[in-house]
Amino acid sequence: FFSMFSSLRRVVCQSNRLFCTQASKARIPNTNLLINNEWVPAASGETFATLNPQTEEEICKVASADKPDVDKAVTAATEAFYNGEWSKLGGYERGILLNRLANLIEENREELATLEVLDNGKSYFEAYHVDLALVIQCYRYYAGWADKLHGKVIPAEGPVAGKGRHFTYTQHEPVGVVGQIIPWNFPLLMQAWKLGPAFATGCTVIMKPAEQTPLSALRIGELAIEAGFPPGALNILSGFGKTAGNAIAYHPKIDKVAFTGSTAVGHQIMEASAKTNLKRVTLELGGKSPAIVFADADMEKAVETAHLGLFLNQGQCCCAGSRLFVEESVYDKVVDMSVEIAKKRKLGDSFDPDTRQGPQVSQKQFDTVMNYIERGKEQGAKLMTGGGRFGDRGYYIEPTVFSDVTDDMTIAKEEIFGPVMSIIKFKNINEVVARANDTKYGLAAAVFTSDISKAHRIANSVRAGSVWVNCYDVFDAATPFGGFKQSGIGRELGEYGLNNYLEVKSVVINIE
Repeated sequence: FFSMFSSLRRVVCQSNRLFCTQASKARIPNTNLLINNEWVPAASGETFATLNPQTEEEICKVASADKPDVDKAVTAATEAFYNGEWSKLGGYERGILLNRLANLIEENREELATLEVLDNGKSYFEAYHVDLALVIQCYRYYAGWADKLHGKVIPAEGPVAGKGRHFTYTQHEPVGVVGQIIPWNFPLLMQAWKLGPAFATGCTVIMKPAEQTPLSALRIGELAIEAGFPPGALNILSGFGKTAGNAIAYHPKIDKVAFTGSTAVGHQIMEASAKTNLKRVTLELGGKSPAIVFADADMEKAVETAHLGLFLNQGQCCCAGSRLFVEESVYDKVVDMSVEIAKKRKLGDSFDPDTRQGPQVSQKQFDTVMNYIERGKEQGAKLMTGGGRFGDRGYYIEPTVFSDVTDDMTIAKEEIFGPVMSIIKFKNINEVVARANDTKYGLAAAVFTSDISKAHRIANSVRAGSVWVNCYDVFDAATPFGGFKQSGIGRELGEYGLNNYLEVKSVVINIE
């Protein structure tokens, strides 16, 4: 993945340069709420500003949903699920709609990448060539699944059923009306991860994008209408977690909630489900992922890949390799190489095709990351490079590398969600496995080694939902993703991702 990333950058930079100089002139989508295929203001009339993280200036104002808007969207989604045009579509027709949506996203790829950069701050290169490539693949992948969801015929021949007396089968049915709450770090991609399987299985959706990054989600709403999705199938409510998000989590007529975000909010959503209608819950939450470098690894490749595994998307990745464990015999070498790469990382205008790192998404996130950097210094970690603000405008933070980090330090235990690398020394494989697992998280891990036995040992021993061997952040729509422990419940992507949106019904027919 990362070698592809580097070579692709060289090929496209020149061709993208002219476009990138003009890309800041994006068309802003409809900023009202999408309910029942109509764009309507919030019932309260309230709006909020969405900001450009590069300039700290307002892009536009967006409708701010609250409980009355959620109630209205649930009514529309419920009607669509049980009685509307959506309820009459089979898997084949739903697959056609998903493919149409994927085609429209591809046709409007430049515009969508531009919106993502404006609202999120990530580099245009990553938005266009990485995020949107995966978005389009995801919708097409689940379009292919839509007419292939079926149950099984079961030979029920026990002492009660009896041989040949009953015909028994299962069928898979959509779970119903689904609330989906997505984060700000990969807005378009997280939207695709959730809408793809929901629509493939026949669910209807009330989606709340993150308040920091609502614009690309709203544009997808426009494209979904253009693709022919019927009223009520997709409802998009921009707003805040404490209002719209809370109303979704507690709504008694929502059958399932899918959430990607912090572990703390994941706990709140589980509590809301328990206190209301025991709605199904899937969660993709935080991480403190270990990346383990053995002395026998291809060191240049390992260090470059570990660097990108942490600094990709300004470090704002739930699966970022934020604990870099390095075998002691090569520790100093890896530290020196990591510092050298970090110092060369280009920050600046996210529309510049040479930019490798944009700003953090918000002032709040900027402050959070800077606080972690200060705590690292206070607790005795050695600041090797970075640690400060970059420039005088925008939420930019210098690529930061700490050495001499120990397991008890805050920067080694808590999710930072920023461009801060912690390099930790280890002695042997038994020790590093135990230390890698000594966390409440279990989202991802990586190992760099030329020894296949070590690779398998780490893959089998580390408690994480994904383990990458001599690579990092290799995603595909067919490969499930999710966490162990407090990194989440359930899986997204792949065939496994469909199960979250299905109920299994058993049918037993007396044939005597």
